[in-house]
Amino acid sequence: MLGASSLVMGAAIAYLVRMPRWSTASIMSFGCGILISAVAYDLLEDGFEEGGLLPIVAGALAGSVAYAVADWVVSARGGHHRKQSGPGQQSASQGSGLAIAIGSLLDGIPESIVLGLTVISGKGLSVAMFAAIFLSNFPEGLSSAIGMRHAGRSPAYVFGLWAVIAVLSGASSLAGAALLQGAAPQLLASVNAVAAGALLTMVVNTMIPEAVDQDHKVTGVLVVVGLLVAFALSNGN
Repeated sequence: MLGASSLVMGAAIAYLVRMPRWSTASIMSFGCGILISAVAYDLLEDGFEEGGLLPIVAGALAGSVAYAVADWVVSARGGHHRKQSGPGQQSASQGSGLAIAIGSLLDGIPESIVLGLTVISGKGLSVAMFAAIFLSNFPEGLSSAIGMRHAGRSPAYVFGLWAVIAVLSGASSLAGAALLQGAAPQLLASVNAVAAGALLTMVVNTMIPEAVDQDHKVTGVLVVVGLLVAFALSNGN
């Protein structure tokens, strides 16, 4: 829930402070880099060491395809620009609050399950993965709240929506820890890989395109900086 709470924080800032689009794009780019690094080193590499190559390959492909199909369905119903704060988000938010909420859950559930799995892995909570989730949620809450505000949604609707998503994300993390407690290493590796495939597909399908669209000049640099920060966190530096 704490990782998903940045959705609510972002929405609050959208109502209290007028932030330029480049600032949300910069946060999103930095979050992309952290998320890519956390997926590669905290999920795929650790999963490979625990379960071998086959569970990683099969799980990552399954997660990627499942996310791509679900994202296509959500996008077709008005949730495509859920991470955008420009005119596209403002027009897409007309009547598409449910699609935005479902899209946010689609992004957040794999992340939350992974957090639950890191708790039962014996290595403690992954700081890099937590940071990636927190930072990737913040611009989504901020930009989507801006769009929904322009579409005439009330503050109660916006904050209620993100609060529910934060609670459901926390429940997903709890489920990941509770249901997979004591599971075989190969199964844990497969679940991590499914989440990794979904998260990487989410980054490529939604986060990077929106970051580049809003401010492409420094997107690549900030992604690299985020990746290096997460790499340092993963290695205890």
